[in-house]
Amino acid sequence: MIASLTIAIALLIGFLIYYKILGDPSNFVEYNAKTGEYGEPKEGNLLGIVFKGGFIVPLLIAVNLTVFIFIIERFITLSRAKGKGNINKFVNKLKGLLDSNDTSSAIEECDKQKGSLANVVRAGLEKYETIASDSSMDKEKKVELLRGEMEEATALELPMLSKNLVIISTCASIGTLIGLIGTVLGMIRSFAAMSSGAPDTAQLATGISEALINTFLGIAASTIAIIFYNIFSTKIDQMTHSMDEASFSIIQNFSSTQK
Repeated sequence: MIASLTIAIALLIGFLIYYKILGDPSNFVEYNAKTGEYGEPKEGNLLGIVFKGGFIVPLLIAVNLTVFIFIIERFITLSRAKGKGNINKFVNKLKGLLDSNDTSSAIEECDKQKGSLANVVRAGLEKYETIASDSSMDKEKKVELLRGEMEEATALELPMLSKNLVIISTCASIGTLIGLIGTVLGMIRSFAAMSSGAPDTAQLATGISEALINTFLGIAASTIAIIFYNIFSTKIDQMTHSMDEASFSIIQNFSSTQK
């Protein structure tokens, strides 16, 4: 619901930017207030030139805004999920504490780290302490329970890590497609200007500008979305690998210490 609201707000902002900033009459040589028709952009006025890209431009602005909003959201979320300090050092310290069978200190380290990895490890260590002294179960049953607890804790953390990545990947696809629609419309206008006996140079220039502006905005949105989608996917894979490594260490330590 929050994601849908964010996209709706991005669309609203996109149209406001298009009509209030890009479409400001001061960006054009002339403007007919009665008909709402715009003249040519002032020489070198980039805002007016972008406005001439047509009604597809606010949609592309909204796509770019959506990408930037969710990039910031993912950076904040993954930074919190990473926790405090270096993950590799945290994992190595846990291994040392587990080797010395000091689960209490390991739990304290998890409380200090405060990340997704720490949450998974803490759940495993608490289960570790609960079943270690339970004489009603054999070793295999205890190991199975511990493994199940670690897997469940990991499954609870992963959705939060990958949340909203689908929006970024979708923007990577539709950015290019929406830009392509604008490009085609601009080319149609350009060919229409050349279809008469004497080509309308103003309409031809407008059509070409519309095509190029939409192409640029669409490619920009897709490129940025693809780059950061891959960056976030790599970070998530690294964190997932650390969770699996820590889970394996806990299970191995438990197996080796239990009779």
